[in-house]
Amino acid sequence: MELRELLAKRRMVRSFDGTPVESAWLSNLCAEALWAPTAGNSAGIRFHTIGPELIGGYFEVATDEEWRARSRRFEGLRRCGGVVLVTSRRTEYVARYGESDKRHSGLDDESNWPVPYWHTDAAMATMALLLLLEESGWQAALWGNFRREDEILRWARIVDQDLFATVLIGKADGNDVVSSSLTRTVPSRASRVSPVER
Repeated sequence: MELRELLAKRRMVRSFDGTPVESAWLSNLCAEALWAPTAGNSAGIRFHTIGPELIGGYFEVATDEEWRARSRRFEGLRRCGGVVLVTSRRTEYVARYGESDKRHSGLDDESNWPVPYWHTDAAMATMALLLLLEESGWQAALWGNFRREDEILRWARIVDQDLFATVLIGKADGNDVVSSSLTRTVPSRASRVSPVER
């Protein structure tokens, strides 16, 4: 499938049919996604895979009973077949930019980063993973890190890393609850591209 076709076809899916993702295959795919760019070759992004047998435990930690009871999407989401936690190790970026060939940048001090590249790199690696999943015939939902980060990291036994996002993976069952965001009127893609003129 051509890259342009993948980009146009890829959509977030929030209702899965329960098909399990094979853990070794997912680990290999995650390693491929880590070909994404990384600032200074810092290599500070990590993927942590959660197999089908642990998905129930993940949702117990990542959500609370009140949210599960009121969410229209929970039933569809919990039927995902695999989960990937995307994390970053900011200390690796700060240390890398303290090395002799980068020290002149002043980025060996975390407060000097106008854009924290550990977030940028995590986003690029996540997009690479989403496209590889689409190419492989799987669907996914990106679940942002809005709450319960500490509990999730503790449950997964991940230390010295920041949770960027979670990718839920599976086969779509066609019962997605349509996002209200899709009803918004937004500028066209072409109108959001403009040449710099002086």
